[in-house]
Amino acid sequence: MVFKRLLGSLGVGGPSVDTVLEPGAVTPGGVLTGRVHLKGGDADVTVEHLTLELVARVEAEHEDGESEGEVAFHRHVVASGFRLVEGEERSLPFSFPLPWETPITELYGQGLGVVLGVRTELGVAGARDKGDLDALAVRPLPVQEAILEAFGQLGFGFRSADLELGHIGGTGQRLPFYQEIEIAPAPAYAHRIEEIEVTFLAGPDGMEVVLEADKRGGLFSEGHDALSRHAVGHQDVDRLNWNAEVEAWVRGLVEGRAPHGAPTPYDAHASHGHGHGGEHGYGHGAGHGSGHGAGHGSGGPGMGTAIAAGAAGLAVGVVGGMVAAEVVDEVGDFFEGDEEDGEAGGED
Repeated sequence: MVFKRLLGSLGVGGPSVDTVLEPGAVTPGGVLTGRVHLKGGDADVTVEHLTLELVARVEAEHEDGESEGEVAFHRHVVASGFRLVEGEERSLPFSFPLPWETPITELYGQGLGVVLGVRTELGVAGARDKGDLDALAVRPLPVQEAILEAFGQLGFGFRSADLELGHIGGTGQRLPFYQEIEIAPAPAYAHRIEEIEVTFLAGPDGMEVVLEADKRGGLFSEGHDALSRHAVGHQDVDRLNWNAEVEAWVRGLVEGRAPHGAPTPYDAHASHGHGHGGEHGYGHGAGHGSGHGAGHGSGGPGMGTAIAAGAAGLAVGVVGGMVAAEVVDEVGDFFEGDEEDGEAGGED
């Protein structure tokens, strides 16, 4: 999708910008490529910088409830300090890696409701105009997909996904927000837990998988959250039986057992809480639960097959068929709102 707009804050007759991303989704840590097409206006100008900014729609929790806002989480300078003469057309290529913690926006080609964008900013004569916004599609890393695939094969179903402002205490999190993928329990666990929230904190060598289960209360006990962390390597994608691995993680949450494996450097004893710019702490030791039967593949039909057959799975639209339309509306609202802001011609 390409959005083209006259740069309002630079005045009528100013230069215009048109950013085109290479088709297809990118993985976290993968390289984003494309071109920025510039066209000079009615006069020569000196372009101080042409910058791409990655932005996300993020939720923030505070005392009065929740609010949503736009957060920029990466900037890349395409070019700077050049002259754009009247009516001149230029096409500038760009290529840069996404941050490893970039949230995923789709699973098997279906949107999860997480909204990311690439905003183009042109600086001319001291004025800034963020005049172009393109939707950014991010697919899972192989190990992320393997874990979500395992949840689906075990009978868990996708509910929603969002981005939360704040940090998870005791982890190596780098971005100012984190993604939560909320999944409904499999029938075997429905009497014990309301849902499980999955967070991936990826890096060059592997990632932490943070799980939070909303446990149901019993006859003599109240419901509460159960938390755990697990370290996995990218190379583990073909080494582990992910169905057995994920089921062991879930059982540990439900039964209150600590994760298997040696502790990681992220061990912490922080309180658990959400807040605007606050910490989301976990007091559970992390482990690499690799002792649950190494093997190639996860056994049984793949998630793609399950989706095609209409079976339970994590892709949007599979659970009750009610999610996809809402996702489209939310994504559309985000970009339509940006266009309206741009037409007003105001700066940030």
